[in-house]
Amino acid sequence: MSTTVREAAARGRSRWEAQRSFDELGRLLRDLTFTVVDLETTGGSAEAGSMITEIGAVQVRGGEVLGEFQTLVNPHTEIPPFIAVLTGISNTMVADAPSIESALPAFLEFAAGTVLVAHNAPFDVGFLKHFNELQGRAWPAFEVVDTAKLARRVITRDDAPNCKLSSLARVFRSSTTPNHRALSDARATVDVLHGLMERLGGLGVHTLEELQTFSARVSTAQRRKRHLAEGLPHSPGVYLFCDDSRRVLYVGTSRDLRTRVRSYFTASETRSRMGEMVGLATTVEGIVCSTALEAQVRELRLIAEHKPRYNRRSRFPERMHFVKLTREPWPRLSLVTRVLADDADYLGPFSSRKAAEKCLAALHDTFPVRQCSDRFGKVPSRSPCVLAELGRCLSPCDGSVDPATYAAVVRLLQDTLLRRPDEVVEAINRRMESLAADERFEEAGVHRDRLAAFVRAAARTQRLSALSRCPEIVATRREADQRWAVHVVRHGRLAAAGVIPPGADAHQYVAELRMSAETVGDAPGPVPAATAEESEKVLRWLESDGVRLVDVEGEWACPVAGASRHLALHDAVSESRRVLVPFGERRDLATVQRPAR
Repeated sequence: MSTTVREAAARGRSRWEAQRSFDELGRLLRDLTFTVVDLETTGGSAEAGSMITEIGAVQVRGGEVLGEFQTLVNPHTEIPPFIAVLTGISNTMVADAPSIESALPAFLEFAAGTVLVAHNAPFDVGFLKHFNELQGRAWPAFEVVDTAKLARRVITRDDAPNCKLSSLARVFRSSTTPNHRALSDARATVDVLHGLMERLGGLGVHTLEELQTFSARVSTAQRRKRHLAEGLPHSPGVYLFCDDSRRVLYVGTSRDLRTRVRSYFTASETRSRMGEMVGLATTVEGIVCSTALEAQVRELRLIAEHKPRYNRRSRFPERMHFVKLTREPWPRLSLVTRVLADDADYLGPFSSRKAAEKCLAALHDTFPVRQCSDRFGKVPSRSPCVLAELGRCLSPCDGSVDPATYAAVVRLLQDTLLRRPDEVVEAINRRMESLAADERFEEAGVHRDRLAAFVRAAARTQRLSALSRCPEIVATRREADQRWAVHVVRHGRLAAAGVIPPGADAHQYVAELRMSAETVGDAPGPVPAATAEESEKVLRWLESDGVRLVDVEGEWACPVAGASRHLALHDAVSESRRVLVPFGERRDLATVQRPAR
């Protein structure tokens, strides 16, 4: 093996003098060591059997060359003639060269702890990963910069006709002309990398994070606002973009406030609305949170409070709909927007009236309770409606049903809402089978959607009700940083969050956290003390792997025969409906909706 290491004094040139005033955001490019690598191979695909014939690499930092690596590799196969002509590497040249089994470990040792750079990196890195895997080693956690990809974002047609290495070498006046030999091409790629960094430095790209996420779609004015992230910590929390009148424009959350906010100015965020928002922003406020869950909950509460114009979701949690089983002599189902302390039963919340109406239709298809909104006494005397004549209503209005029979139907309906949805599931499935047998697929699809709306609503209500009935749940989980996160949940609302400090008495810390937690009172309805979205986030955390329950006050349990056991089927149906099924093919009614004409 031929390996040479030469100091930078021989040929290194300081190319980054203009970057000496980089700010401290992220990992400064001038402080990082890059290994620029190039390979020569017998073909275009390692998976197809192509082999490496040469590895060349140059290690640089701060614009200075630290060392070089070069070795031919014996492919143990014939080099195709056209490859030999292209690269100048013949079978004779590689006959005594080391195999990839020894050349690759030597290169990986040379590149250890650096950032890999290559022109068309998927090709070079793909070959290296392939042979590393064949040798049974874990791939080092290299970060990779692709100069070809970067050039496509920086170089215009006025600069060069394309982004080939030879074209870019001419643009940046490389001291080495690429010639399809690994070390020469790696040296040319170093000059291209430095040239690209010089251009990007003038656009405010000074760190590796900014380099990896750079996009020409982000304006210079947007990048100039990166100083707004300077005061934020590397901690989980919530950030608020505000305008010059202190109005909140946007609320977001992140496990790392500083890194996430910085991304709005360095191009990983390329949505046009976000660019417009950043243009209006003059300050960014950060709220540090103890845990990621606390940050998510605070985000929801702040969005609901400020209703920022650039947040599209969660702005109006009060716009909810419920299906209510009323408490009156002749109960009925009703669509409402509020939960009252009237001892009635509620199903929901629904995020849209349309979904609530589908669920209501599914219930009315199954239970013949009255659908009129009139108030009846215990002994009504009115004329029956059309639904009664069609057999879809027990018609208490004209005395067609006695109170005991009607009450029995209502009790079955109540049990369906709160505990066991089988009555609705079985009734609508029978209806769908009948319609399918008559090839009335579109009508069957309507009933399928109604059933899905009911099952999802019933499952959601049962899960949220079970959580909200508990006056207090205390749970903990060891997070990725090996610290224990603790959450106190009261009636479905996050009341306190914290992380046990190293060396602290865990029992005492939990006790103090419970004492300082928010006081939360019980209230009617399936989501009494928080929005449904907040309680569902809390539930997902409580149900996640590794959570340990410290204490549960009350009974936290869902019905054994509840609606959740039907969710998997309806989720699969929804997913399958995204697949377009052409006319003429056989369609399974349970999985695919008939395409629209």
